[in-house]
Amino acid sequence: MAWYWPWAKRPGGAVAPVETKQMHAGGFVALHREAEARFTRRDYAAMSREGFMANPIAHRAVRLVAEAAAAIPWLLYEGAREHDAHPVLEMMARPNQRQAGSGFMEALYGHLLLSGNAYPRMLETGTGTRELHLLRPDRVSVVADAGGWPVALDYREGKARERVPLEAGAALQLTLFHPLDDHYGFAPLGAALMALDTHNQAARWNKALLDNSARPSGALVYAPKEGGNLSDDQFDRLKVELEQGYAGAARAGRPLLLEGGLDWKAMSLSPRDMDFMAAKNGAARDIALAIGVPPMLLGIPGDNTYANYQEANRAFYRLTVLPLVGRVAKEFSAWLQPVFGAGVRLWYDADGIEGLAAEREALWSRVGAADFLSDEEKRRAVGYGPRGE
Repeated sequence: MAWYWPWAKRPGGAVAPVETKQMHAGGFVALHREAEARFTRRDYAAMSREGFMANPIAHRAVRLVAEAAAAIPWLLYEGAREHDAHPVLEMMARPNQRQAGSGFMEALYGHLLLSGNAYPRMLETGTGTRELHLLRPDRVSVVADAGGWPVALDYREGKARERVPLEAGAALQLTLFHPLDDHYGFAPLGAALMALDTHNQAARWNKALLDNSARPSGALVYAPKEGGNLSDDQFDRLKVELEQGYAGAARAGRPLLLEGGLDWKAMSLSPRDMDFMAAKNGAARDIALAIGVPPMLLGIPGDNTYANYQEANRAFYRLTVLPLVGRVAKEFSAWLQPVFGAGVRLWYDADGIEGLAAEREALWSRVGAADFLSDEEKRRAVGYGPRGE
């Protein structure tokens, strides 16, 4: 092989002689290493696309938690007194002109599950009423003071920038526990990121396999008895026949005719060899458990922890939904008190939860059969105050 460098000249303008390198015939060694696994980024946009928008298990689990939590009715107390009508209840029932209370809270819980953070903001309208709006987590940055304490939120929308103070009820940051970050919460879906990517990649691999006539990768080995290699014409004809006659889902099941010393050798594992369904169900179970949904409620086989569906549904409310709603209620109460009064307190109405109806009926039956309790004691035992209050 000849290399000619036009700028390589000897003193006086003479061109240097052409350098010739000899390529020795013989074998060569290809060095390679295993590629590292690539995982979805842990930011809100990436997990929303790869999780909620592309994975059926993550989508259903997030919706199940968010919808169940958003459907729980609110109670409002001022001191020890319960209010049936109050500006806070009106605002929670209709936070803004675009959303009803259930839609607003469903989006808030969705932000918490996918980002670990939620940012409700309160605005005062021209009529003197107040509205609640949600800021998208990926557009918000926390601003800290010199001591490291959060004091404001920077919200960006396109080229627009706005700083919202975290005081006087202007905005609130809701976070889930993060062991390594002081200002931002940790998304539950982030704990199942490996399982999420495994489940998504299994679905992509299965689709690619179906597009390839459900055949795993392989090679045609040419080993004639008399030796020799395929000619260029034979190689081109064989390649065209494989692509036009056997590739694609529409040609699945066609028998492959091998001639002249050709033999098919599989070069990858089949779905059965990979234990495909068991691996996919295991990944789906990890996703469900990270979000807090019993796998039975998502139709994932192989989980016999709960005696029946009713027990799984009850555990779902007790272990996932109610702790999340109670946490949000306490944060909202502390946020709204400077605006609506120091005694204002939000809580959820456990009696309005359909998923706990059987548990509530069992409690009432036990208390009602307790003859040693007075009527007032029975009312307190089930969570009601004295008559007339």
